[in-house]
Parts: sequence; C-alpha cells; structure tokens
Amino acid sequence: MKTPAIRRLKNVSNEERSALIQMAWEDRTAFETIYERTGWSEAEVVWLMRQALKPSSFQMWRKRMKGRVTKHRALRSPGMKYADRTVADHRRANC
Repeated sequence: MKTPAIRRLKNVSNEERSALIQMAWEDRTAFETIYERTGWSEAEVVWLMRQALKPSSFQMWRKRMKGRVTKHRALRSPGMKYADRTVADHRRANC
C-alpha cells in the first residue's frame, strides 16, 4: 500500500517540487510555514527530500536541519525579528 506522501509526490508538478525543496533548504522558512503554504507536513517534506536528493545531499541537509532553531517556530525565541512568511514570499516570487 502506498503512503499518502508517495501518492502526493507522484501528483506534484516539477515547479511545486522545486519550491518545496527550496523552502526546505532555507534556514529561515519553518516547517510550519511550509505546511501552511503547501499542506506538506514535516515528515512528508523529509520524505520528499530523501527521494529527491542524492544520499550525501540528504544527509547534509538533515544534519543542518536537526535541532535548527529557525526551522521550528516552537524553538524560536520571542526576540527573533524576522518573519519566515516574508522570506518564503520573497523566495517564491523568484521562481
């Protein structure tokens, strides 16, 4: 039986796939923002990255994302001045 992420990946356009990967690589775009914009959960994004990247690139990405404060809103201090939604809007406009 195929998981929902596998079914979703087969139906995603190249542009959407590229945008998801770009947002996942960005340090300041939280997984919560990715979910709000695309409906893809953190687990699904990780699965997509595992499928789309070379193994060494995926390992490098996971190492960078693990515990990164900026990728999880709940870990951020209230004093952080930037909004990840603004960063995501700017990046999406360049696609």
